[in-house]
Amino acid sequence: MRLVDERSWKTVPRSVLVILGIAFALQITWHGTQPRPEARAKDLSSPPPSIVLEALSLGDPIFLAYALLLRLQAFDNQPGISIPFKDLDYARVNEWLEACLKLDPSSQYPLLLASTVYAQVPDEPRQRLMLDFVYRSFLNHPMHRWPWLAHASVVARHRLRDLPLALNYAQAIADLTKDPSVPSWAQQMHIFLRQEMGEHEAAQILLGGLLSSGTVRDPHETAFLLQRLEELKKAEKSPDMTKP
Repeated sequence: MRLVDERSWKTVPRSVLVILGIAFALQITWHGTQPRPEARAKDLSSPPPSIVLEALSLGDPIFLAYALLLRLQAFDNQPGISIPFKDLDYARVNEWLEACLKLDPSSQYPLLLASTVYAQVPDEPRQRLMLDFVYRSFLNHPMHRWPWLAHASVVARHRLRDLPLALNYAQAIADLTKDPSVPSWAQQMHIFLRQEMGEHEAAQILLGGLLSSGTVRDPHETAFLLQRLEELKKAEKSPDMTKP
């Protein structure tokens, strides 16, 4: 037994069908005349205060820091739009990286993002902001974070073409990571940068000091440094030597 009688669409008055058809056609026409929706990047807000983040972590700041970094990393790919890094608010990016590093000081991820992702944008002010973040972070934990400052030195040298800045980073590594666990190439970066700057005499002194200190123990590395020292001496004596 049917509880409700089903009525055929043929029983609907013709005038109602006409009105529905006109309404449907108007809706299609209206949508067709509207401009395509333009996806707009939402402003990247500042991170919550540290006390709030600590409360949100529920005793697991490492997980929260990682989750926030993933959110930050995905911010440039919002629904309907891909935001170029150069359009991001790097002051806010810096704030998020600092907040995540404060949540998990042992994490390398914020420094990795700063030096190898965000610092690659072809925009000098933004690059410098990221490199400065790496440098300041390095000063807090030199032995743990020196690899990222070494990378920052390379970026400063080859992307910014700022030799003094690259030298400042490389010198900081040499001064603050006096430990055999730090590879000699990292502690020697400042010497080769000084040579590029034309400071041959200073480079000779530093290179000689490095050799005499016994810091370099590998025979191949010692031979290489001796060769570079000899090259510096010859370059210093060459009358047609030109500065790079």
